[in-house]
Amino acid sequence: MREFAKASFTLRQAPRPLRLIYAAFLLLVAVGIATELGFQIERIGLTPARVAAYYRGGEDGAVMTFPKTFGQLLEVTHAHAFMMAVIFLILAHLFAATSASNTLRALVLGLTFAGMVGNLAAPWLTRYGAPSGAWLLLSSWAAQGVGSVLMVAVSIWECLAPS
Repeated sequence: MREFAKASFTLRQAPRPLRLIYAAFLLLVAVGIATELGFQIERIGLTPARVAAYYRGGEDGAVMTFPKTFGQLLEVTHAHAFMMAVIFLILAHLFAATSASNTLRALVLGLTFAGMVGNLAAPWLTRYGAPSGAWLLLSSWAAQGVGSVLMVAVSIWECLAPS
């Protein structure tokens, strides 16, 4: 933490043991991103109809689902809001310490944050608003996923590249 707090901190110039610790963390985050995608594909689906059925209830092939209750959405939102905030904070700090341009950093951070906000809001909009809220959720997943993968990839590159 002492190294990270320096104004001139960059990942490429960090001590090698510290870069390896960050790289290990980033690899675990990459596994988390991959399993999140697997969950979205397997449990929810990647079409607006399947997303709407997951939150609003309905039939999808041979499976009948019930609408998510207020309590279920509240529980998921509560857990996700805290975890997403912590992961975003750490990834954003690591990404900010890369040699990526200020423009790229701003775009990736903005995209990822917007995706996370949509990821929290869209289930509620889909369940209690209109089925078309599923489009917002799918867009949010894409934005969060692309942004997170870019932050991880650029940061891990700088952690493992020769200094």
